[in-house]
Amino acid sequence: MTLSVLTPGTRSFAFLRWFGTLTGVAGAFVLALNIPISGWGWVLFTLSSVSWTIAGLVLKDMSLAVLQAAFVVVDVIGIWRWLIV
Repeated sequence: MTLSVLTPGTRSFAFLRWFGTLTGVAGAFVLALNIPISGWGWVLFTLSSVSWTIAGLVLKDMSLAVLQAAFVVVDVIGIWRWLIV
């Protein structure tokens, strides 16, 4: 399977970027509300970070990819602390 559908300018790539943006914003709101389901904000952040890591790699923007990959690690810690233990 190739990732040719994930090239800049395609609808699927635009979807990936908007998905990353919207899940990041939703995660921030859910976490900031500090309500019983706030831990799920970390799951949304993880989806966002993974999406933007892929986008950074496709764009060959290593600073974006590394930043978002680091956020994935932070998000997994958040999931561990808020939802698992």
